[in-house]
Amino acid sequence: MHAEKPPFWHIGVIGGSGLAGGIGLEDAQEIAVASAFGEPSGLVTMGRIGTVRFTFLPRHGAGHTVPPHAINYRANIDVLKRCGVSDVLAICAVGSLREELAPGSFVAADQFIDRTTAREGSFFDSGVVAHVSLADPVCPRLSALTVEAIRAAGGTIQESGCYLAMEGPQFSTRAESRMYRGWGADVIGMTGMPEARLAREAELPYALLGMVTDYDAWRDDEAGVAVSDILAVMQANVAKVRESLRALAEALPEHRDPSPIDRALEGAVVTPPAAFDRDMLSRLDAVGARLQPED
Repeated sequence: MHAEKPPFWHIGVIGGSGLAGGIGLEDAQEIAVASAFGEPSGLVTMGRIGTVRFTFLPRHGAGHTVPPHAINYRANIDVLKRCGVSDVLAICAVGSLREELAPGSFVAADQFIDRTTAREGSFFDSGVVAHVSLADPVCPRLSALTVEAIRAAGGTIQESGCYLAMEGPQFSTRAESRMYRGWGADVIGMTGMPEARLAREAELPYALLGMVTDYDAWRDDEAGVAVSDILAVMQANVAKVRESLRALAEALPEHRDPSPIDRALEGAVVTPPAAFDRDMLSRLDAVGARLQPED
């Protein structure tokens, strides 16, 4: 294997609802990047915050036109890999399954329960087979830095939590919401999976910053989830998220030490190179750059 990452930070940010206007990059340039896995959610914006390179991708596209179940998660991660990002920070709205996680607060999710069923969840298929480890799906280094950045911006954040990924686009029934609480989930959302799975296959350290917008439907004495309430909380927190990204940029070490996730495919690919399907390998030219044969 080859194509090691350079020793500098380039943070890819996948912005969810409320961040369609971007993250306030300096020297910003909006470009279209083609993917071997279809159409991504939209154009990427490349720029910097201070001295750190950032690339921003709106998860739901311009004008929020792509619903959670129709997002091309593979194309989005593939595009970020093609842009040369070193790490990925996903920002998304989540519903709370715990009384102590109040709307307006944040959570750095570090575990997932995946209830999605109709999404492409892997870059690998017949011809090149791989099984990456996902026991610890989030990069602890990036997640810890994100927690400190939110606190520096004046936000309240829980340092860990279990994210229940549901298919959507409808919200949970009360029975489902109570069941998820019993499973040990702390927050619920519609976009964390298969995004985290794909980032790991692409050897991209991934962290998820959940913006708590509401209590899910488990509270019997309250009305169900309403989009208007979610949007109001998100708009109130957008400035705090942007401020936290600047704090993150300032806190990053000058040099990026390698992460074990940078080499997640080592030992994960079970197909011998001589048996690789050439068409499949060509689609993996970005996410599986280190699988490509030497020139």
